[in-house]
Amino acid sequence: MMRTLLLALLLTTASVAHATVYKCVDANGRVTYTNDSAIARACTPLNTDQAITSIPAPTRKPAGRAPASTGSGDFPRVSPDAQQERDTTRRQVLEKELQTEEQSLAKARESLASREAILQIKEHDENDGLRCRARREPQQ
Repeated sequence: MMRTLLLALLLTTASVAHATVYKCVDANGRVTYTNDSAIARACTPLNTDQAITSIPAPTRKPAGRAPASTGSGDFPRVSPDAQQERDTTRRQVLEKELQTEEQSLAKARESLASREAILQIKEHDENDGLRCRARREPQQ
C-alpha cells in the first residue's frame, strides 16, 4: 500500500514539473530562461531534449588580434617619467620593509638559538642527576 502511494505521488510530481521553457535574448545580449508564456512572447521555445545551462560557452577570440583596451577613455594617463619615479619610490619602500623583516628574523633566530641552548643545558643537568641517583640507589 505504501509503495503504491509513493509511486503515485512521484508520478504526479513529475507531470506537474513539466513545462515549456523559453529562451529570451534581450537587447544587450543577455540570455534569460523562463517558463512564463506571457513574458516569453518574443522568445524561442526550447526543445525539451536539449540541455539547458546557465553558464555561457566561452567565446574564442580570433588569433592575431590585439586585446581590446579594458580602460575607459577618460582614465588619467601618467607620463613615463612620473611612473618611473613612482616605481622607484615603491621599490625603495618595499626594500626597506624587507630589510626590517630580515633584521627581525635574525633577532628571532638568535633568541631561539639561545633558548634552545639553555634548554639543552637543563636537560643535560637533569639527565646527569638521574644517572647519579641511579648509581647511589641499590638495584632491587
